[in-house]
Amino acid sequence: MTHHSSAHRSQEMNECIDNCTQCHAICLETINYCLSKGGAHAAPEHIALLATCADICATSADAMLRGSSAHNVVCGACAEICRQCAEACEAMNDPEMARCAEVCRRCADSCSAMAA
Repeated sequence: MTHHSSAHRSQEMNECIDNCTQCHAICLETINYCLSKGGAHAAPEHIALLATCADICATSADAMLRGSSAHNVVCGACAEICRQCAEACEAMNDPEMARCAEVCRRCADSCSAMAA
């Protein structure tokens, strides 16, 4: 079995893994924030988008960590979902949501590069 350590991956891929991991975490934290805030923040479609973003970010990081040849496909999907999540969070006009949007955009940019 081949062990894929961070030393054997490109710096760009290691950064993408970090960005995906951070995005996964902030989306989960933001779900809790939104549910406690209520109203439009807790709308089912918004919570579902945050959860989907968290899930695809974890899946993307996992694919890269495994050295999967399909990581570019997963990263492409992740980039699109992260962009959608960033737009939805920005529309809330809330500092916590803006923080989530910033992390989602950074992840989207990183995953776009991995998908290319």
